[in-house]
This record gives sequence, C-alpha cells and structure tokens, in this order.
Amino acid sequence: MLKEQTLSYTEHVVGRGPYHIYAREYPGEEPATVLMHGFPDTLHLYDRLLPWLTPQRRVVTFDFLGWGESEKPAGYPYTASNQTADLDAVIEQLHLQQVVLVAHDASGPPAIDWALAHADRVAALVLLNTYYCLMPTLRPPEAIWLNSTPLVRNVARFVFQAFDNWLFRKMYWWQVGGFMREAADREEFLPLLYQQFAAAPSAQGAFFRLNEDLLSTVRDRTKRIPQVQAFSRPVRIIFGASDPYLNVGVARRFHELFPTSELLLLPGAHHYVQIDEPEQVAHLLLSSERTA
Repeated sequence: MLKEQTLSYTEHVVGRGPYHIYAREYPGEEPATVLMHGFPDTLHLYDRLLPWLTPQRRVVTFDFLGWGESEKPAGYPYTASNQTADLDAVIEQLHLQQVVLVAHDASGPPAIDWALAHADRVAALVLLNTYYCLMPTLRPPEAIWLNSTPLVRNVARFVFQAFDNWLFRKMYWWQVGGFMREAADREEFLPLLYQQFAAAPSAQGAFFRLNEDLLSTVRDRTKRIPQVQAFSRPVRIIFGASDPYLNVGVARRFHELFPTSELLLLPGAHHYVQIDEPEQVAHLLLSSERTA
C-alpha cells in the first residue's frame, strides 16, 4: 500500500570541521528519529518510509560526508569512525536530545558506536539489515566483496576507471537493483540513488574508501562485543527476511548480542526493507522506544 503526501521539511547545513553535511528535519513529536543510510545510498533511501512516520514523529535524515548532497572532499579518510563523528555533529547541531537511531547497511557501525557511547540519550536503537562485527552467516554483496578485498579491489578499481565508469554503472545497476523486490521501485530509485556517482564531484571516493575500511571496521567492532552485550536500552531488529547478504542469520546474531532486543523478520522483504515494506517498518519504528 502506497501513501502519497507532500512532506514539509527544513534543510540544514551541518558543520563538520571545514566541511558540510546536508540534513533534512521533519517536524513532529519527540523523541527524534534519525534515519541513516549505508553505501552506496543517500537519504533518499527513506523517501518511501517518511510519509508513514511524519507528522507523528520528528524525523532527521542526512547524507554522510561524501554522499548525496553533502560535501565530497577529495582524499578525505572516509571511515566508519568518521561517520560516527558525522552523526554526532548532526545530533548536536540540531539540538536533538533523546533519539531513536535507525541504522541500515553500513551505518550500523557508526550508529551502534554512538549508541554505546551515549546510551543515556538513546530512546531506542533500530537495526535494518545492517552489520557491526564478525558474524558467521554474513555474506558481503558481490560488488562490496570485489571492492573491499585486498589486492582484488585494486584490480577492480583499475578496470572500472579503464572503462570510463561504464562498468561501474553496470555493476551498480545490477547489484543495487537486486536490493529491491519490485520492478517499479527499481525504476524509481536506481536513477535517484545513482545520480551522486554521475555528478561532479562524485561519490566514488567515499565508496572506494569505505570499502577499504570495511574489513578492519568489522574486526575492530568484534572486540566491542562485551559493550554490546552490556547495552541496556531498547533495541528493535527489523530485517527483510529475503536479503541473502545481511540475512536472517545476521539478524538472529544481533538478537543474541543485544540483551534487550526484539527480533522482527519481514517475509519477502529484501535488503532495502524500508522500500519493500515501508508501512510495516514505520509501524515498528513508531513503537520501538517503548520496548525494553
């Protein structure tokens, strides 16, 4: 079921050192819900979800540095740790107090890291088909494996550039297209999400650098499992059950690690669960901070 409406929001330019992060704020009731994208995505990943959340809830969406409408400094060290600082800048400069943090895909590490460091300000943590530490069933998408594996990624990047990014676009269309269940959604969202790579400056710098950081991030966060197991705030795990990558096994492992978590699997939903099942995800988000 689709819900069509015109949403009003305030645009913000959030300072991050010498750089700027683009954010949107939708009015509504507290606590504020902060929606975070992974890679290779932008805040538009939540376009289908937002009409079901507002005006019931104050919502903030933003593009991490290097993505979407945010600044894309060349040579910047795009890492999960720096994305945690991006998130902190958004929360502090928009004066958010209690927050519901919603992580998807590669925003899992920054969201969870921020939650562990600021548990008293977390009304709830919501995990949508994401990752954090080493997990037995986790399977990286083919494009991510290709660009994150040492040595292989150097060859892959050379080939992409040699074909003037034609091959990169083909890879993107194939991989990201598979993250959605419906053909109509692919027609709508693939051009919208890809345009950051066609523009200048391009998001490719952030894509390649975050891939380089991926394996070390997962290894490092595995050392933080005791902190995860001590986290006592409400956690709701909402996974599309038909995602072969960040899959049901990953969801169940999160449920084992977070002592106050609730596990909810949405049958038939793929990796982009917020696009495949926006109404169900919104309903679960709106009640997330009341679980414990």
